[in-house]
Amino acid sequence: MKKLVYWILPILWMALIYYSSDQPYQEQDIKPFLSDYIDLSFLEPYLQTISFTYNQSEVSIDQLGVNGLIEFFIRKGAHVGVFMVLCILFYLAFQQTSKYSNRKFLSFFAFFATLLYAIFDEWHQSWTPNRTPYIGDVLLDGFGALLAVLLMLIIFRIKNNKSNKLRK
Repeated sequence: MKKLVYWILPILWMALIYYSSDQPYQEQDIKPFLSDYIDLSFLEPYLQTISFTYNQSEVSIDQLGVNGLIEFFIRKGAHVGVFMVLCILFYLAFQQTSKYSNRKFLSFFAFFATLLYAIFDEWHQSWTPNRTPYIGDVLLDGFGALLAVLLMLIIFRIKNNKSNKLRK
């Protein structure tokens, strides 16, 4: 029972992701906030050259306006950040509740658990009004998990180097 406590944070984080994915786009739209409180028009000359297709839609200032383009990057950055945190939480839960002690193994296991939840999250969005599942979002989520693994591996290496220096 004591080990289950370590799963509270990843479960709560997954519940937060689920709740967010369960909201129609209109309830998450931050363009009105940006329009009302922040004047981003000064960014237009710098962002004018950005234009690409994402999920069969053009992403550009011409299509979305400055606020829409900024919102797009905030939303996609949130995918990366939220799933990066989930991967770290999975790692910590696995580390505390598993018989395995190999950090690399646990890191990659956390990565795959995060990727599976990302797939589930996109499938769940297919049932939410005005939301669509998209493999590109799963790739962004996976990128966030990969960043978490890389960050953890760097931290492990730094810790190992420090402990090796202390032994000498």
